[in-house]
Amino acid sequence: MERVYNFSAGPSMLPVEVLEKASKEMLSYNGTGMSVMEMSHRSAAYSEIIGSAEQTLREIMAIPDNYKVLFLQGGASTQFAMVPLNLLNKSKKADFVNTGAWSKKAISEAKRYGEVQIIASSEDKNFTYIPELNKECFSSDADYFYITTNNTIYGTRYSSLPDTGDVPLVADMSSNILSEVYDVNDFGILFAGAQKNMGPAGVTIVVIREDLVGDARDITPTMLNYKTLVDKGSMFNTPPTYSIYIAGLVFEWVKSLGGVKALEEINKKKAAMIYDFLDNSTLFSGTVRVQDRSIMNIPFVLPTDELNAVFIKQAGQKGLVNLKGHRSVGGMRASIYNAMPLEGINQLVEFMKQFEIDNK
Repeated sequence: MERVYNFSAGPSMLPVEVLEKASKEMLSYNGTGMSVMEMSHRSAAYSEIIGSAEQTLREIMAIPDNYKVLFLQGGASTQFAMVPLNLLNKSKKADFVNTGAWSKKAISEAKRYGEVQIIASSEDKNFTYIPELNKECFSSDADYFYITTNNTIYGTRYSSLPDTGDVPLVADMSSNILSEVYDVNDFGILFAGAQKNMGPAGVTIVVIREDLVGDARDITPTMLNYKTLVDKGSMFNTPPTYSIYIAGLVFEWVKSLGGVKALEEINKKKAAMIYDFLDNSTLFSGTVRVQDRSIMNIPFVLPTDELNAVFIKQAGQKGLVNLKGHRSVGGMRASIYNAMPLEGINQLVEFMKQFEIDNK
């Protein structure tokens, strides 16, 4: 069977070049006579794999020397607990912006360990916009300020970051890391599950400023203490070795394309192709406020649920799969992460044009 264009919100498409290289190395990595998934994480060969992955990530994201890079298990959701356990250690207060399901989960977890102030929320309109932030409402003594930079379910994105002054900015970047350029210096911690833009499910990347390591709450489990993991180079216990290996190959692929800046331009072009069609369509509608539109996740709807279902079924028959929207939004959602080629966008838009003609 030919490969389909997979618009899943995650796990999502991987670059074909990465899959082909991994396939060639499946039985014997670099002359070792074994697969990476069979390899001891303490071996010299694997030390080279994880070391190279970190170095390439540092290069493509321009990560400063005073930040540590961790390859962790537990998904980005585990960070909802790790962040407050490690950072809610002074005022025991944190500021949050509520922009969807994932920020709500992070808020719920943080409330177990300290005082949470919700600075702003877009829940009143089902999270279809990024709320305006009033800096006068920020807590100057907060231990951290938390945002989700891109909201996978609802298709919203911060076009600019809040200025939090001396308060560390913490960001869940699970669905837009490596898709556009960020200055890592703007963050205290950024983290992301790999399964959208960096690799297969199983590894979570955490980039943390050194001064935020080493002051965890007394109740913090050993495995949830950033210092434990920093001191052991992400290998206090066995890390998700194969997922890290694939992530390293993805980082090399990003570098080969010209880095994150080059991908950002491609991603903006891909998103514009879909948004331009939606803005001029008499049948399809976007669901997000224009200035807050994501370049990674694009939700859209047809006039009826029945028509949505027909579209999804027919799209699948054309090899355009996993377009069904999240149940809280309905309709459709095209997740167009880095590995989605322009040809996939072309085919989707052409199908949408024909669907509109056929269903007027």
